[in-house]
This record gives sequence, structure tokens and C-alpha cells, in this order.
Amino acid sequence: MTEAEDRKPRSDEARYDPEITSEFAIPEGIEVPESGGEPETTSEFAMPEGLRTPEPPSAEPEGSAFTTPSTYSAEYAPAAFTPATGVPLVSLVKDAPWQDRMRTMLRMPVAERPAPEPVQRHDEEGPAVPRVLDLTLRIGELLLAGGEGAEDVEAAMFAVCRSYGLDRCEPNVTFTLLSISHQPSLVDDPVTASRTVRRRGTDYTRLAAVFRLVDDLTDPETHVSLEEAYRRLAEIRRNRHPYPGWALTLASGVLAGAASILVGGDLIVFVAAAVGAMLGDRLAWLCAGRGLPEFYQFTIAAMPPAAIGVAFALAHVDVKASAVVTGGLFALLPGRALVAGVQDGLTGFYITASARLLEVMYFFVGIVTGVLVVLYFGVKVGGKLNPDVAVVINERPLIQIAASMVLSLTFAVLLQQERSTVLWVTLNGGVAWSVYGAMHYVGDISPVASTAVAAGLVGLFGQLLSRYRFASALPYTTAAIGPLLPGSATYFGLLNMAQNQVDQGLVSLAKAASLAMAIAIGVNLGSEISRLFLRVGSAGKRRAAKRTRGF
Repeated sequence: MTEAEDRKPRSDEARYDPEITSEFAIPEGIEVPESGGEPETTSEFAMPEGLRTPEPPSAEPEGSAFTTPSTYSAEYAPAAFTPATGVPLVSLVKDAPWQDRMRTMLRMPVAERPAPEPVQRHDEEGPAVPRVLDLTLRIGELLLAGGEGAEDVEAAMFAVCRSYGLDRCEPNVTFTLLSISHQPSLVDDPVTASRTVRRRGTDYTRLAAVFRLVDDLTDPETHVSLEEAYRRLAEIRRNRHPYPGWALTLASGVLAGAASILVGGDLIVFVAAAVGAMLGDRLAWLCAGRGLPEFYQFTIAAMPPAAIGVAFALAHVDVKASAVVTGGLFALLPGRALVAGVQDGLTGFYITASARLLEVMYFFVGIVTGVLVVLYFGVKVGGKLNPDVAVVINERPLIQIAASMVLSLTFAVLLQQERSTVLWVTLNGGVAWSVYGAMHYVGDISPVASTAVAAGLVGLFGQLLSRYRFASALPYTTAAIGPLLPGSATYFGLLNMAQNQVDQGLVSLAKAASLAMAIAIGVNLGSEISRLFLRVGSAGKRRAAKRTRGF
């Protein structure tokens, strides 16, 4: 026996050798069963010997954490997880406009949305998620800055993400902030990006170009790479406005003149209102170049038309001085922001709607301040401005229809619309005034109801035209509501307040607010009616705009 073998203890001797004093030695008298060479279980989760868990009965529900889970079957599925009729399959109509298809998916829960079908090509590793999100935010910024509604901005952002195959995207739009979140899977961290809209400008030509870009991105037959999309977006940003500055000033003057014809003015009133509006426009441009806030720009722009009207009253010229002031107000009333604000409120974007309506209120207060200052001094120096006489409007149907069409045309120029859309919006404005005149002057219906019906037709025709051209509805509706804006009611309210007739002034201003709300609600209702009777991209019922039912 070698020395090493002599030092190695034998198992039997080590087990019963009394000289071994190790604490790991087995005391005498305790028998240890043979392990058979298998390692003993030492985990604290091991089931102790002699303890057995009973099998759960088949009828007992799974309520314990220790019961063995069973597989759910379609036959015995619990009603708490799946409706009795099952989850409806959402099938999107391929030839429907992308606005309707994206709006349909935005208004359903994330778990029920169909998987995206990427229509744009990318490399084998998949699209670059940060670049796609950045492109989405840049497109949303141009749309929101151009005056598009919050729901349509979200739909466009959602369409861009799905075009590049990004599922589980959630866009969020407020008045000044855009954000989007993308979660690759349930176990991956979400990627979130945001962008702030600091400058706003009205350019419906740029808006239409962005809509065409989104339409190409969502078209499966048109492949636009990320680099090509960035290049087209840069071209849209660099493009100049379609109309020069002098054309905008001239358009504001003609708009004011046409508005004065609508309320009973003649040729002299047309020229006076046009001159006052152009002078106010130039003063507002001068203030804007100096960095003055828009509130003061509206205040200063409202003063020249009011001053010309007061000058006519002081000179005892036999013209309708009130029509001059009313025409100047038509060129300043923020109809575009009003319609967008009410539309956001009706579709459930209450934060954005509140911000837009607050912006409208500030603009309106600026206009009121400028006109009231001039009217107050005019009344103090002896100007005779009688609102009761000014209310009488001569009924000249053909002249007023022509004036309404001219007003819509010039309004479209001020909004920087494409030349191809100017004719359509001009005809839409003529139809709106014809319906209003037939209901109010011939049918003796209240002006609020007549305005709501006429604005509803504007929204209906605008939505149909936009669906036909796969474009935004704003270029076909905003300028067409110009003849319906409450310029005369606003002026009469301000005049009564300047003459210390506060009660009558508040009544006139309340009427102006009612007309403005009728315009905005009518336009939105007309758009919704057009979607109601046309295919909107879903086989099931169209979901409500937002998540609340009033409780």
C-alpha cells in the first residue's frame, strides 16, 4: 500500500472510527440510507417528503397562486376576457383615403389594431427607428403649424410610422407639442421623441404638399425611401409662398370691399373699405417686422377701417359708414383658428381646442380694442353712427352672390392656397351665401340656423372634394366660410358699447359668438356626415372620436 493510499480514509472506517472528530462526521447510532450515487436535492423549493398537493377539481376556478394553470379554449373562454360575440375582425378598405384608414385605427385599442403592412422599402435589418420617428415629427410639425386639426395630424403621423413597418406607435398632439412613442415589443423599452411647434404660418400650398407626401408614403405602389422622404420634406420647407406680399395686401383690400358690398355698401364704400384694410395690413406687417406680438398687430390693423368709417360720419357724407368698418373687420376675424378650435373640441382634443379658442379670444379682444378706441373718440367728437339704421341691408341677390364669391377668392389668396383649388373654394363660397340668403332673407329663418346649414354644406362639399383629390379639407372649407363670418354683428356690438349701451352691445356680441359657433359646428358636422355615408375603412361600426361618454 502506498503512502497516499494509506492517508486516504476508507468509508466504513471513517464512518465508525471514534478517533475522527470532524463536525461533518455522522454520529454513532444514526443510519443514513444509501443514495445510490445520485446527488441529494438541497433546494429550498423542494417538496418535503410525505407532503403531496391535492389535485384541483375541474370545476374549481383558478384563484390560487399554487394551482396549476390550464389552457384556455374557445369553447369555455371566460366572458371577462372575450366578448360573447368575439372580437370583431377589422378589415381596412384598401382604396379608402389614408386619413380615414388611419383615423379608424387610432380610434381603436392598441391590441385590436391590425398588424402593419410595410409599404416602403428598407434594408434587411429593418427601418431606422429614430429616423422614422424624426421624419414623423417633422411632418406633424408642418401640418400643425399650418392650421390642421389635431386628429388629422395624429392620423398623418400614424400613417408615416405604419408605412415603414413600425407597430405599437402612439402619436400625441397638443397645441405646441408633438410626441410619438414606439414600443418594438412587450419586453423592449419604448422609444419616445418629441418636437415643439414654435412658429405658425398660414400656407395651404405647403399643407397640400405635405398631404401628397403622406399619400405617397401610404401608397403600396409608390416606394419612397427615408432619404427621398427627407429630400421632399426639405423642398417643401424651402418653397416660397405662391403669392407675393403686394398680392396679399391687395387681396385683403378686395376682401374688405367685397364684405362691405354684402352688408349694403356701394362703390364708394367698396373703395373706402379696401383702402382701410390695405392700410391696416401694411401697418400690421410693419409691427410684425419689429417683433410686436400678434395681439397688437390685430389691434393696429383694426384701426384704419374704423377711422375711415368715423371720418365719413364726421364729414356727413351720404354713405354707409358702418359698412366700411364691417368690411374691415371681415379681413381680420380669425375664422380659420375658430373652425380648427371647435373641430378639435368636437373630436375630443380638449387641451388643443382650449388653446386654439384662447388664441381666437386674444385676437378678437385685440380687434375689439382697436375698433373701440377709434369709435370712442369718434363718438366724443360728434360722430353720428346709428346702429339701428345700419342694420337695414338691401337685398341684392345677384350682387351679393358675386361679392361672396370674390370674398372667398381673396380669402383663398390670403391663405396661400394652390391656384388649382381657388376656383373650387370660390364656387363653394357662392353656394354657402346662396343657401344663407335663401333661408334668412326669403325663408325668414333665424340667422344662426341659416348660418349653421350653410356652413354644413361648406363642410360637406369640402370633405367630398378633399376625398376626391386625397388632400386636406381645409383649403376647400376655410375660405368658403368667409362670407358667413359675423362681421356686422361684431361691429354693431362694439358700436353700442362705445355709445354706453352696454346691454345692447353684449346682445350683439353674443349673437356674433353664436354665429361663429354655428359656422364651426356646421363645418364639422358636414364633414362628419360625408364620412358617415361613405366607406371609412372599417368593416365594423365606426368608433367614437375619443374615450369618454360623458361619465
